[in-house]
Amino acid sequence: MALRRILREKCLHKRLQNQFAVSAFSTLPSQKEVTEPPKLPPFDYKPKPYKGPLADEVLQKRKKFLGPSLFHYYQKPLNIVEGKMQYLFDDTGRRYLDAFAGIVTVSCGHCHPDVLNAVIEQSKLLQHATTIYLHHAIADFAEALASKMPGNLKVVYFVNSGTEANELATLMARLYTGNHGMVSLRNAYHGGSAGALGLTALNTWKYSIPQVDIHHVINPDPYRGVFGSDAYAYARDVQDFMDYGTSGKIAGFIAETIQGVGGAVELAPGYLKMVYDIVRKAGGVCIADEVQTGFGRTGSHYWGFETQGVIPDIVTMAKGIGNGLPLGAVVTTHEIASVLAQKIQFNTFGGNPVCSAGGLAVLRVLDKEKRQEHCAKVGSHLIEHLKLLQQKHDIIGDVRGRGLMVGIELVTDRKEKTPAKAETGVVFEKLRELGVLVGKGGLHGNVFRIKPPMCFSKDDADFVVDALDYALSKL
Repeated sequence: MALRRILREKCLHKRLQNQFAVSAFSTLPSQKEVTEPPKLPPFDYKPKPYKGPLADEVLQKRKKFLGPSLFHYYQKPLNIVEGKMQYLFDDTGRRYLDAFAGIVTVSCGHCHPDVLNAVIEQSKLLQHATTIYLHHAIADFAEALASKMPGNLKVVYFVNSGTEANELATLMARLYTGNHGMVSLRNAYHGGSAGALGLTALNTWKYSIPQVDIHHVINPDPYRGVFGSDAYAYARDVQDFMDYGTSGKIAGFIAETIQGVGGAVELAPGYLKMVYDIVRKAGGVCIADEVQTGFGRTGSHYWGFETQGVIPDIVTMAKGIGNGLPLGAVVTTHEIASVLAQKIQFNTFGGNPVCSAGGLAVLRVLDKEKRQEHCAKVGSHLIEHLKLLQQKHDIIGDVRGRGLMVGIELVTDRKEKTPAKAETGVVFEKLRELGVLVGKGGLHGNVFRIKPPMCFSKDDADFVVDALDYALSKL
């Protein structure tokens, strides 16, 4: 009834706007007329005085000594020097709401005391020894991580990043099946190495290098996809590819449940269940890339693949697993894991005691603070208010996601879904001026990615909505 009322009032407003100088919108937060810039929610923390180099000096050093492929956000890049929970501070002491979590990496919160303490205490005792010796930290962490996995997914390999995890998962799939072909989705992102870039299907990230026996099927995107939300039609495309584009056998299929870099695109409901059946009949294994969707971020489930009612054969993870530590993992079955024992498989820093202690602390914090439940509540609140805001601003073509993994796609024409590339850039800068740091995604960079630390509050969510409303109003 409330939604109907809002729509009815909006129609009335359009009819009378030339006669009356009043708003016909309701008084919900995302429908109020915003005349003043919103203020950051209060936060009881004072950053330490900063005496290091300022932004201009850091930028010049970076240009001189670091690779030219590195990019930065904003016309005047931020020099971030301190972080606390869901907030970041620049070299002037200004506070920003971090709604992107270091590219979906900070799960518990910046400098969470429990994680910090675990890392510091372990660093005092032993920083590194490798797995050629025994150490309880890696075993304790592996046990705790395996306890979070369904079915027979109980064997853990630790690595240093999501890219490395996806490389190792691909190697496992090819060795286990004896096949070579890999299948992934268009609009996917799976990492920056030569092999992982083959799995990736966004031309903005890909170099012109050989992509050996990797194929990309139609993306089951409910908003932009050719079949809308029809999971069966997308699955039929996968079967057609198996019938006409392969020998009938493949090594594996990999997919994110909600595409991250691609713009917070959630796969059509029921898609993975049908595709997993097709892949397994073709002799392949099913790999779930949980680098961004794992550890309760979706709110409804601990793992993204659970939203599709499936259990993969291999799961890759990173980012939120370490709350900022360079940590990743591959979890699979004993049967699949055993194929790597044919040769020496070794990772110098995989299972580093400091990272393992920090990773175990992350799991404990997420449980203790009930972050999955929190993501569900705050995420639902955020999405509800963003969808109300969508009714007010025609430039918002789509609001999607679940939990604290949300995408807002801007378009210049809702019917044609024309990407609002220039407008997104303007609003992006304005949000930074207001104190909100968000990400950008999608092939055209026209999707705002809101994926904050999981301690992000309802007040923070309201501030993001109000800031976006103000920025779009000024546009």
